[in-house]
Amino acid sequence: MHYFKRLTAALLLALTLPLPLPLSLAAAAPAEAPAAPATPAAVPDRFDRATPRSTITALIEALAKHDYEQASNYIDVPPERSPRQRTSGTELARRLQVLLDRGGSLEPFVALSNDPVGRINDDLDVDREDVGSITIQGKEVPVLLARSGTGDQAIWKVARETASQLALANADTVARAGSTTGTGTMLAGAPARDWLLLIGLAAASFAGLWLLASIVLLVVRRLVRDPETNSLYLFLQASLPPFSLLFATGVFYAWVEELPVGIVARQTFLRYSGVVTAVAFVWFGLRLVDAISDLAISRMERRQRRQVISVVTLLRRTVKVLLLAFSAVGILDTFGINVTTGIAALGVGGIALALGAQKTVENLVGSVTVIADRPAQIGDAIKVGTVTGTVEDIGIRSTRIRTGERTIVTIPNGDFSARQIENLTDRDRFQFNPVIPISPAVTAAQLQEAVALIEGVLTAHENVAAGARARLANITERGFNIDTNAYIALQDGDASNDVRAALLHGIFAALEGAGIGLAFPVPTVILPAQ
Repeated sequence: MHYFKRLTAALLLALTLPLPLPLSLAAAAPAEAPAAPATPAAVPDRFDRATPRSTITALIEALAKHDYEQASNYIDVPPERSPRQRTSGTELARRLQVLLDRGGSLEPFVALSNDPVGRINDDLDVDREDVGSITIQGKEVPVLLARSGTGDQAIWKVARETASQLALANADTVARAGSTTGTGTMLAGAPARDWLLLIGLAAASFAGLWLLASIVLLVVRRLVRDPETNSLYLFLQASLPPFSLLFATGVFYAWVEELPVGIVARQTFLRYSGVVTAVAFVWFGLRLVDAISDLAISRMERRQRRQVISVVTLLRRTVKVLLLAFSAVGILDTFGINVTTGIAALGVGGIALALGAQKTVENLVGSVTVIADRPAQIGDAIKVGTVTGTVEDIGIRSTRIRTGERTIVTIPNGDFSARQIENLTDRDRFQFNPVIPISPAVTAAQLQEAVALIEGVLTAHENVAAGARARLANITERGFNIDTNAYIALQDGDASNDVRAALLHGIFAALEGAGIGLAFPVPTVILPAQ
């Protein structure tokens, strides 16, 4: 968000700058005009106090080293009221650590704002940020950060209000309370005992919830009839293990404040437990996607809808890639790696990739169109342009058609979805309309009888729809043409061909029995004159 704000500000600044003068006007400009002083470049804060997150992170690092002189740079020390009431920044930093170790709390790393302006949707002033709380003489005091400076030079420190409370705290009481830091074997700035307590709480939470999930899954498996196809069991099998890890992380977050551990170990553990949370979310998402897609694929296989299986597979891979990408961004952010530049580079690369992969995208969209509109199914006989055959597969990129000559024609789905597709399988009936030629040697009565015989054959067949007819259509030099028009009420192509053959045989037999001949082309031989 901050990146886009700064980009917008830069664009507005560029639009408000004066345009360069033409060469002629520039030449006429006074030579004595002084050059505008160069704007000094912004120098990054060497104590890394640009955002609330960076300030708290650097403060914890200083406290882990017991470097209270360094930690004092993150506290806005109140002005001295008198030499006797003077409290140095190093003493305030030491007191802050003691109070945080003894019941105080700070927000986890992922909850701290990483924006230079902080959170603007809270009830505090725009230059204040609530990041935790401490207890001073039985009273809960918020740990506030305050922003000072403007623009890129703005920094965040522990607010003067919080520092004043630290200065007013009874030094003897704070000293008696003491800090856990520095006691026992130290590991990464905190006692090893603290790390063992935190690891033990995390392991116990996950082990208990994992055991509970296993028991629930076992009970459900015994109750359902077919676990391998039951939707409820498959959902629980996919979701319970990662959900146990996710819920265990929530339990850890809720109970970690109750453990007698120092703020350094607590904040460090909470920071990197965010990685575990991201892993749990991704694990849950991946298993859920696999369970749903496997169930959908098994159902589509039973219905012989292979093209839908291709789309389900594509969606599964896409969702998995997105989950892994978002989790990688979150994990990198947890380790303090700035991903803004990488995301911007990916945006530019994405544009270049889209320009170079227009056909691929077109085919992907075409495959979705073919599946959604369903002009043809696998196994259908179709005609697309000059290609006639049976659809063998509708894939993600192309459709394969087996022709009558047993060859395979592959048509990209972008082209396939844009063409006129004639589905021969979806016909509800087949037309029967051959022209029956009658010999010119017949009489008028025989011709009329021939029409009645042909129509009788058509109407008498059980698979011919009502309305069949035969009519004298034309008289030619070769004979009389009788047109037929009937519909074979079958949807199977092979069965309709059998009916067609039976009708033609019946017509020929009826005409032959009546002594009516068919007209055939008679070749004319012209002999040369002798």
